[in-house]
Amino acid sequence: MDALDLTILAVYLAGVVGIGWSVGRRSRDLRDYCLSGRRAPWWAILASIVATETSTVTFLSVPAFAFAPNSRGEGGNWTFLSLALGSVLGRVLVVTLLLPRYFRGELFTVYQALEQRFDHRVRRAASAIFLATRSVADGIRLMATALVLTALTSWSDPVAIGLIGLVTVFYTCMGGMKAVIWTDLLQLLIYLGGAIAAAAVLLSQIPGGWETVLEIGHAHDKFRVFDFDLDPGRSYTFWAGLVGGAFLTTATHGTDQLMVQRYLSARNAREAARALLGSGAVILLQFTLFLTIGTMLYAWHSTGAALPGAVVERPDRVFPWFVVTGLPPGIRGLVVAAVFAAAMSTLSSSLNSLATASLTDFHRTPTAGVANHGIRAVGSARWSTVFWGLLQVGVALATARTETRVVDMALALASFTSGPVLGLFLLTLAPRRVDSSAALIGLLAGVVFMLLVGFTARISWQWYALSGAAATWAVGTVVARGRSTGNLTGPPRA
Repeated sequence: MDALDLTILAVYLAGVVGIGWSVGRRSRDLRDYCLSGRRAPWWAILASIVATETSTVTFLSVPAFAFAPNSRGEGGNWTFLSLALGSVLGRVLVVTLLLPRYFRGELFTVYQALEQRFDHRVRRAASAIFLATRSVADGIRLMATALVLTALTSWSDPVAIGLIGLVTVFYTCMGGMKAVIWTDLLQLLIYLGGAIAAAAVLLSQIPGGWETVLEIGHAHDKFRVFDFDLDPGRSYTFWAGLVGGAFLTTATHGTDQLMVQRYLSARNAREAARALLGSGAVILLQFTLFLTIGTMLYAWHSTGAALPGAVVERPDRVFPWFVVTGLPPGIRGLVVAAVFAAAMSTLSSSLNSLATASLTDFHRTPTAGVANHGIRAVGSARWSTVFWGLLQVGVALATARTETRVVDMALALASFTSGPVLGLFLLTLAPRRVDSSAALIGLLAGVVFMLLVGFTARISWQWYALSGAAATWAVGTVVARGRSTGNLTGPPRA
């Protein structure tokens, strides 16, 4: 990168730090620090939801999906949109089944809803799963982002990891949820602006422009959206995307503190629902933009653009290659800042939700009491943010040279546990005879079942959430029913 690119990147980093510093000074208690005082506008929460679920992997891999199929023959078209449709349906399920329950009383974490229905053991079990899987998975995402940045900037892995991690820890630590929401809005605008700018430059380099893109795209079936194959091992069929994707989104957006903490920052359930449903429309448009870039990259390559063989064989490298070699100074700096933004929006959300869950779900004092501790509680939350941030930086450094196979297993762990936790929340809708012991047995069974599925079954990851939720719900219900039957047929109580 030249001086202009570095200046743009420096201005972006200074901007997010400045926002964190500015809003952090007004955090007086945990309600301010963790939930933005429950005064965040719905449109800012919408932007935060979209920015949080968009990582650097999304920014670079969705164009790669449209550019060429993977080794299983999936992709090379727009069938990825089936997952986006399932994501919209999942949001409707969250708004209908779960969201109203989260505004009964004053919750700081989604897992407090489990304690309302069961007891503190169930709440802490679900929160512990979240803390473990989120810290490891997002540490690995930080590592993956750093690898992308090393390719774009020629920095070393530790420098890239340290810069992203430490800057994000600082502004998240200072500003809490207010900083997360408002920097997410800035980061959403930056990475969408970077993507649109890159697309405009790319289109200008294709002979014939958009007409050529349409001609080549239709000739090679690039615009196909629906694949109605019934093979459960394929990830991007209509059924896997719509049904499996709906359950996956219900789990990630309805039972994960990372997302639910944003809804709890809204003024009321109605505004939270508006933000969540609106984010589904934005995600659909965003994926369409990234898939369009992938199709344009294919047309660009087909019309004579020279790409190294190693890049063509690894579609994930095509967009970064174009960024490095095809973008002019200034635009290149904006796209690099966009890569930073996509990574930091997810990381900051993770750190704030981890700090909130660890402080409130495992604190001996009731949440209302913790909130009333004022600035002392805010100090504890800030130190907790620093702890989780350093842990994720450590995970990223430890896995930077790890074999891909182990990295994939660690990332899959988060997918394995999202389904069982969703099953736990579905048990809150079951009859009262399903008690905390039955719920915990169901959760354990669901996690074990998903580990078996992951190592033995040949089904797509899109079905993991549905499978884990069904196993947890079924076992919990059967255990509770067996206990109820035993009590009815056993000897009378004294």
